Amino acid sequence: MLMRLHFLVVWTLCNAWISCHPASAAIVNADDGPSWHKYVRAPPSRLVVPKAVLTNYTAGNVTGAAGLIDGKSVAHLTRSSNESDSPTIVLDFGQNVVGLLKISFAGSESFAKGYPGLRLIFSETKEFLAGKSDFTRSDNAQGALKIVPSGSDQIAVRPKRYDWLNQWGCEHDGQVCSDGLHGFRYMKILLDALPADAPHTSSFGHVAISSVSLEWSGYLGTPDTFTGWFECSDANLTQWWYNAAYTTEMCTDVFRANDTEPRGATSDSILGKMVIHDGPKRDRDPYMGDLAVAALTSYLTHDIQEGVRNVLEDLAQHQRDDGWIPPASINNYTLALFDYPLWWVSCSWDYVFYTGNISYIQSYYSTLLNVLDTYYPAHTDKPTSLLRRPDGYGDYAFIPRPGVAAYYNALYVLALHRAAELASILNKPDDASRWRVRAATVSMSFVGELWDGSVKAFFDRNCIGSGCTAHAQDGNSLAILAGIAPSPSNTSTSASDILDYLEKALHQRYGNSFYDTGGDGIGSEFSERVYPFISYFEIAARFRAGKIDSAFDQMRRMYGWMALQDPGITFWEGIGPGGKPYEDAFTSMAHGWSTGIVPLCMNYVLGVTPVSPGFLTWNVQPVVGDLTWAKGQVPTAQGAMSVSWSFDAGEDSVHVVVDAPAGTTGTVTMPGVPGEGNGNANGGRQTEVLLDGQVVPDGDVARRAEGGLTGVKVQGGMRHVIEFRKM
Repeated sequence: MLMRLHFLVVWTLCNAWISCHPASAAIVNADDGPSWHKYVRAPPSRLVVPKAVLTNYTAGNVTGAAGLIDGKSVAHLTRSSNESDSPTIVLDFGQNVVGLLKISFAGSESFAKGYPGLRLIFSETKEFLAGKSDFTRSDNAQGALKIVPSGSDQIAVRPKRYDWLNQWGCEHDGQVCSDGLHGFRYMKILLDALPADAPHTSSFGHVAISSVSLEWSGYLGTPDTFTGWFECSDANLTQWWYNAAYTTEMCTDVFRANDTEPRGATSDSILGKMVIHDGPKRDRDPYMGDLAVAALTSYLTHDIQEGVRNVLEDLAQHQRDDGWIPPASINNYTLALFDYPLWWVSCSWDYVFYTGNISYIQSYYSTLLNVLDTYYPAHTDKPTSLLRRPDGYGDYAFIPRPGVAAYYNALYVLALHRAAELASILNKPDDASRWRVRAATVSMSFVGELWDGSVKAFFDRNCIGSGCTAHAQDGNSLAILAGIAPSPSNTSTSASDILDYLEKALHQRYGNSFYDTGGDGIGSEFSERVYPFISYFEIAARFRAGKIDSAFDQMRRMYGWMALQDPGITFWEGIGPGGKPYEDAFTSMAHGWSTGIVPLCMNYVLGVTPVSPGFLTWNVQPVVGDLTWAKGQVPTAQGAMSVSWSFDAGEDSVHVVVDAPAGTTGTVTMPGVPGEGNGNANGGRQTEVLLDGQVVPDGDVARRAEGGLTGVKVQGGMRHVIEFRKM
């Protein structure tokens, strides 16, 4: 009774934020709507049914299993005391799903003491579909929360016809227990019982199942919910964009105590609020670092920005007196990560610029000051002003990084620049100036201490000992995005050279690895491990530096690899040696921090970026690469902004169409086109710019010598056609 009541309360909370997208809303038929509708991955409603029975997994006395797919028959599992094989059915839901499993039983018959027992085993992949689920809360839980020690969910099947909902808890005092919510693709049903569940269940008897379904718990991203969309001439890139949207939808949910990370993550301050979890299967807790990518995906696909704001505000409200901000609610807000307060600063900038919510940063400006002027200055190397991680702290990858590390300091410079922009918006020039000066000081020391001229890239750390010859993807990529490279104090620090080295040293068929071989002294797998999270920043740096071919290549290798491997569609937390899940079954195969293809396609391929909060001013600078066209819609605080472009190689021209909201202004800059070195140069030829069919006078065209960028300013409120044509 209490379990049923819990479900009703949970469902009421869920409906509080999805009321505008009811379960009955039907998916728009691809033939009836825009062409991009066919790429959407979400199920048509919150009732999700399995797509297939994996017949090669069927074992024991099983009949009618196909009825669980076509509804034409009842599935029967029968086991007598002289049969050793457990009757087994494996259902495939067709793609990763998340929610509460529901089984409609037609009845049961017991052949021994106790009701016949069923064990349910869940897995995101067939590789780890074994004798236990690939993950249950009890894998991390302690004490009273560790209720599923077997790694499977148990049912004592009653003889009557009834519906069973997989809620967290036990049917009896500590016996016949279930884990509740799961993220999975495959589910194994066995007629079997745990010895520990005697006398309530037995491994012998007969069970009749009339249907199996799932009550979807994540954000239901049907076509009518998309406020942003994307499509291009490469159908794979387009599909992966929607795969990423679906991955983040799976992670977007109401924070509930009974299906959240069990290691002290339950928090009264966010209970019942929408958040973006770390993953649907594991670490179901909102982590700050994940939002550096997942939040951008959320802003650019659906109008569900409150999930990000709830996390930003909750973690800010748990700031320590010394300025440190916890990475998540886990361990009662005490998990010691050194980098995540900097991600809070960076993600706050993203939130303000993508949503236009300036009141947020007004409310939490003192939090920003405390992070940058109290916490991090206390952990700097005084002669250089470079950050040095204190003992006992980790980072997003839990890598041992004694000494001065490139990653922390590049992220520090990025955060300082972004904080200075926020300070300027709030008319606090002294703070903005102080942070810009500090960023310049840290940048100069960064180059002096960490530049390795022998390979033309930055060392991971300035240290002596194991791993100190390593060059890492994160520090080098962020150094480019933060403006540390190229450096005016050291002209040899070329962003192009850095990225050329990373491409040579990190290249794997499934992406670019986290370390070059120098990182093997830190961990034997780091030079073969790919983090899609941090790879997003490397690809962004490639687009920023005009390394367009390698940017597209890396996107296709990494996102394409994950999309084609089991479970398909969703993007993984990490990729290990040989392209396998990097932490085996424990790996989250649907992770919001791995969805960077959404902002990459919107900010670079489509080319739309905010220049001021809420896109009141904006830039459109597409990247053509090997594409012939792209189109999409970017949600802004002012309204939807539509952009499309097409490249005519024969005429050597690009047509860009922009329809921005009234009251906004922006600059449309000549796209990077094939065969032009850094992708943006004019190749020594003059570019003629036409606005709405009229040649723009030279005096009204913005030209910059560095790379030969050519742009024209336009007003929102009407559709504009801009043509860039080589003379």
